Amino acid sequence: MEPPPAIDTDPRVVGDRLRQLRQARGVSLTELANRAGIDRVTLSDVETGATNPTLKMLWAITAQLGVPIGAILDAPPEPQIMRGTAMEAELLEAFEDAYVTYELYRVRVPPGLTQTSPAHHEGVTEHVTVFTGTLSAGPIREPLTAGPGDHISWRSDVPHGYRAHGPDVVRATLLMRYPVKL
Repeated sequence: MEPPPAIDTDPRVVGDRLRQLRQARGVSLTELANRAGIDRVTLSDVETGATNPTLKMLWAITAQLGVPIGAILDAPPEPQIMRGTAMEAELLEAFEDAYVTYELYRVRVPPGLTQTSPAHHEGVTEHVTVFTGTLSAGPIREPLTAGPGDHISWRSDVPHGYRAHGPDVVRATLLMRYPVKL
């Protein structure tokens, strides 16, 4: 059985937006593929909508473009849901303040699986408040742990991950803070 797509947005829309962002920054397809650590043909397939990219791939691409992942999503009246290997994140709101973009997500992490994410661009931070379950999250080398009512945050311009511990699903909010890459 094929896993569900990483995001609920039409892959052609995602591809068009990625191509526009790449071209606006004057970056070639080959250069972006190399910087994001993915195959050039795969990136071409993403840009044409021929494939559904993984969440990890989308994070890697948008990090190299210096934009939040919300820049490639539709802005429908309903929240967008993104799925990784071990988490679902529902985009609730995106907003800007001077030189910073924020994205607020409702997160669900089932127990026993690990979600790893590549480094975002320099200065990006993640802020998690846990409502249920126990979560280890943060830099791969120095994860932090939070239980119900706890808040953790870290610089996510390094590889990082999420893992639920124990029998309970983790339910949390995630606020991502992206400084504008000048």
